Amino acid sequence: MNYPTRDKIAEFILLKLKDNEEVLKKHFDHTSQGIGYFYIDDLLPEDLSKAIFKKFPLTKEVKVKKSLREYKYVAAQMNKYDPLLEEVIYAFQDPKIVDFIAEICGYANVKPDENLYAGGISMMGKGNYLNPHLDNSHDKDVKLWRVLNLLYYVTPDWIGDNGGNLELWPEGLKGDPITINSRFNRLVVMATHKTSWHSVSKVVEDQVRCCISNYYFSSNPTDSKGDFHVTTFRGRPGQFFRDKILKLDSSLRMGVRKIFKKGIRENPHVYKKEDSE
Repeated sequence: MNYPTRDKIAEFILLKLKDNEEVLKKHFDHTSQGIGYFYIDDLLPEDLSKAIFKKFPLTKEVKVKKSLREYKYVAAQMNKYDPLLEEVIYAFQDPKIVDFIAEICGYANVKPDENLYAGGISMMGKGNYLNPHLDNSHDKDVKLWRVLNLLYYVTPDWIGDNGGNLELWPEGLKGDPITINSRFNRLVVMATHKTSWHSVSKVVEDQVRCCISNYYFSSNPTDSKGDFHVTTFRGRPGQFFRDKILKLDSSLRMGVRKIFKKGIRENPHVYKKEDSE
């Protein structure tokens, strides 16, 4: 079967965004006092979105990340997997898409990340989770601010009761989270800044939730008080001891980054396009 190229996929995305432009702008603006976000359903033709899901690798074919912080499966070296996945990822990096989403959010000088630093694909099966955290404030070279997180979900018939849903904490971890279900063919766009705490609820069904991930960066932070920080994890409300450990862990990693700006070693979660293996 011949699948559309990234240019055609970008056309689908742009048309859907344009058809809902005013609603998306209002929603992002309304929520921007906390964590600005919007989501849009039925982003791509249904048969295309199902085909994308079918092209995801098995969990054993990608990297597992398992710790007190998180438990999930990720991949960024996209030339190891079906070409359709790479086409979809980079469709979100089409200049027309980047500029239009930036306009919806009211951001300037926004750029995509061809290196897929912490982006690419992710999968979460039964028992997987992502504790509350702030994303790293910068790109891999510590030159640009991370400003937007794009999450496109493609698991058919996924329901909220399965878990694996995005949680936003606009009032911090002492408030209640906003849950955004990881519904099939749904795109979520959220702001990333020093208070954009978010998490993913534990998956409770024996199914795999699949997601296409992209980050956008800018020479301007999303607020006037932008501060450098590493990816910072916390415990959920009620996880007292885990919270203490994760706070210490974040402090130690932040201390290292004050000395070694890019870290002691290169983050392996990037797309090295010269790697053809």
